[in-house]
Amino acid sequence: MPNVDNHIRRGHPVVFGLLVGFGLIEIAISGWLTGVYNRHHNYLNTSVRDRTHYILFVSAWTVLFGLFYLALFLHSAANGSVATSVLSHGVFLFITWVLWVAAAASITAALGGGLDCNLNYTYCGQLNALEAFAWIEWILITLALIVVIFRGVAATRRGDGLRGQLVA
Repeated sequence: MPNVDNHIRRGHPVVFGLLVGFGLIEIAISGWLTGVYNRHHNYLNTSVRDRTHYILFVSAWTVLFGLFYLALFLHSAANGSVATSVLSHGVFLFITWVLWVAAAASITAALGGGLDCNLNYTYCGQLNALEAFAWIEWILITLALIVVIFRGVAATRRGDGLRGQLVA
């Protein structure tokens, strides 16, 4: 499947670049909110405060490991490295998917689906952006996980198993 391999070679850096980029946006928003919450104690409620802290952790996780997988893929995509295998990508993306679905759903629940900024909530725009970018991260990771699952099936069919590479 050389055509699919070319798409993976081009798409992997784009997808992981987007994951890291949106993760940095989430770090900026959640880090700023965490700072002002710690300084002024003017959060809407403790669940919003705690979920903002959790999103800061998940964002840092995504950026750290996203950069790691991006660098490894660019360095040795087809060299047979265990870290660039379908299994390794699948495990990372599944764990990250679980973390982001929990983050996005929890902040959505804490905000009641989003805030109406006409009601003058403190940090309304930032909280709505935090929620929106959390769902964007979850969507990107979901799409990447689906591609890795399909590549895992292809690697198993060609006899490499899940230790096979994303690109043949």
